[in-house]
Amino acid sequence: MAAIEELKKVFRGLHGEEPRVFSAPGRVNLIGEHTDYNDGFVLPIAVNRRTLVAAAAGENQLIRVHSLDLDEQATIDLSTEYSSDTPHWVSYIEGVTRLLQEQGVKIGGAKLAIRSDVPIGSGMSSSAALEMSVGFALVNLAGAKVDLIQLALAAQKAEHIYAGAKVGLMDQLAAAFGQKEHALLIDCRSLSRTPIKLNITGTQIVVCDTNVKHELAASAYNQRRAECEQGVGLLQQKLPEIRALRDVSPEEFEAFKDLLPEPIRRRCRHVVTENERTLRAATVLREGNVNEFGKLMLQSHQSLRDDYEVSCPELDIMVELAREQEGVAGARMTGGGFGGCTVNLVRTSLLDQFCKSVMRGYEQRTGIRGLSYVVEAGDGVREESF
Repeated sequence: MAAIEELKKVFRGLHGEEPRVFSAPGRVNLIGEHTDYNDGFVLPIAVNRRTLVAAAAGENQLIRVHSLDLDEQATIDLSTEYSSDTPHWVSYIEGVTRLLQEQGVKIGGAKLAIRSDVPIGSGMSSSAALEMSVGFALVNLAGAKVDLIQLALAAQKAEHIYAGAKVGLMDQLAAAFGQKEHALLIDCRSLSRTPIKLNITGTQIVVCDTNVKHELAASAYNQRRAECEQGVGLLQQKLPEIRALRDVSPEEFEAFKDLLPEPIRRRCRHVVTENERTLRAATVLREGNVNEFGKLMLQSHQSLRDDYEVSCPELDIMVELAREQEGVAGARMTGGGFGGCTVNLVRTSLLDQFCKSVMRGYEQRTGIRGLSYVVEAGDGVREESF
């Protein structure tokens, strides 16, 4: 509430009027990585860290934006063409705005002030939180009906066209439909969402930030997607009915894996097995079997490291350090990879010891100071009420 009041105060100082405030959460994916753009299954939570947007109607076709975190301002003129010189953080805002216009939302001018406690570049999807909070604010200011699926699709397309990352839809759907105390099992083909109660009594979800983001992340992400598509094309020689790797069972993969050259074989193996792990994880989470869930997390990390090759030394060290600690059921990298965060299941009574030991060990081994966040599952995009 204090952050909302401070944001409103800044907005009043900038524009001399009272804003409405909207917000959307970051997300942490518990398991199911790089499966979303393969029509597969993911199991994220929306976290209790949010991007806040104070908003009021503006003049003409001008979107005036002030970022408190970056201490930067920008103006987007919707009556002109998009410029590739637009600052990267502004391109997310401009992208979702223009795509909502293409969907027929009558967006006029707007004044926006933004602040966030979702860490940037950490794998907690600060970009989706920004896109969804701004998009939700603009749709509401326009007095239009909010279709959260359409909003999520516009935000995803903004990543593709304006940010150059061919991401799946998991981040935006988690930001849209997150539920307190629940994970979301998302079918990325049908876009159906099944809330799964976080049945982890006595256990906390801890995110450990490596404070590293390697430059090859975006290009490697797009390369992995292309490799998966190549794999589907080759497997269709024997499995003509498949549309995506989601349609390939582990048994079918084993039967026809020799059709695939390396590294495409390993990329496909990760996706096929990760889908199986994710569905199994949803089952054991319902049962409250934290230890089995943790084993699946570790298998996921090993697959991401060895088969999909999207981990990095810093992530691997963070996972190794977590596994050495007492009271840790599971640990894995989360997000796109090449830096960012790990997600860990830690016994509540050993939480302080875990955070101190892992952060100290990480700095000793890498020379980099990491960060840890205890997170809870929160709700999706909303207008804040007072």
